Amino acid sequence: MHGEHTDERGAGSPWVVDVDDLPDGLVVADRDGHVLAVNRAAARLTGVTREQAEGRHIRDALSLRDQDGRDWWKWLDPYGGLPTRTRQPELPLRTPAGHELLVTARLVRRPERAGEVVRVVVSLRDAGARARLERSRADLVSTVAHELRSPLTSVKGFTATLLAKWTRFTDDQKLVMLETVNADADRVTRLITELLDVSRIESGRLEIHRQVVDLPARARKIIAGRIAAGEPEDRFRLAVRGELPETWLDQDKIDQVLSNLLENAVRHGRGTVTIAMEPNEWGVTVSVRDQGEGIPPELATRVFRQFWRGNARRRGGTGLGLFIVKGLVEAHGGTISVQRGPEGGAEFRFTVPTGTPDFA
Repeated sequence: MHGEHTDERGAGSPWVVDVDDLPDGLVVADRDGHVLAVNRAAARLTGVTREQAEGRHIRDALSLRDQDGRDWWKWLDPYGGLPTRTRQPELPLRTPAGHELLVTARLVRRPERAGEVVRVVVSLRDAGARARLERSRADLVSTVAHELRSPLTSVKGFTATLLAKWTRFTDDQKLVMLETVNADADRVTRLITELLDVSRIESGRLEIHRQVVDLPARARKIIAGRIAAGEPEDRFRLAVRGELPETWLDQDKIDQVLSNLLENAVRHGRGTVTIAMEPNEWGVTVSVRDQGEGIPPELATRVFRQFWRGNARRRGGTGLGLFIVKGLVEAHGGTISVQRGPEGGAEFRFTVPTGTPDFA
């Protein structure tokens, strides 16, 4: 089954859409309820092939039922009821095999207003995807609540103590309390930034502001920051192989990628953390590796999911960092993967392309 559309760039230039290309399931029935068409997605969702369904009554071909076991088609009554009815809102229905689908129906009338139903167009979607999304959102809310509670409790406690007993504390004691409040406020700010990044990545609203970025210089700055924060200088090594091409990247976001991967290697790995950079055919490859236990191959596909934490004994963080890293790298047109490093630890390797400010 195909549909035609006239391009606005000029009459007479129609393009054809194959319903098998649609991501949602589609079933079309005629004025008598007999199936005219079933697309590939509908066949996959219902387990009923096009050959099995076409020509049969839709009630027999699909046999969908609501949560109470009622026959959906009979309950819908597309050819009865108010003549102004043109659609059925989305409902959860089950196939005979027990698979839950989200089903919407469109009643096509001729004439369009208050005419007889000449066709019923049924749209099918997998309810599992929505359930997974809802679970993910619930996990996000739970994680945020948990991560916010600790620093906010600390901020509130120290602030209330200082306000109530300011004169009882020495300057050194006040300094320690204020430094703790400041650190916890930074932690809350980082969490909010992560949440905003997740939202932009999932909605496709992540903006990249490109400029020439010196990748080795950015890595040196981030390493220097870690050393200034108390890490031993010999914990880090930067290796640049060959002459790197000019790269146009979002400097803040690349700093975020490098910082997050370095933090991940320090927190979950052991030994020396190495940042290696080298040119490739179309850009630059950057590897961040440690000498720890590494990541088992069976977990390699999970590390970039939301809420993944590498070591249950050293949880820390929200589990959003690597998900954000992947989103930032891909927004630059790059790729990222994880594998076992040459010295046994985890090696995160990402590539970014060369380009100009107009590169997308």
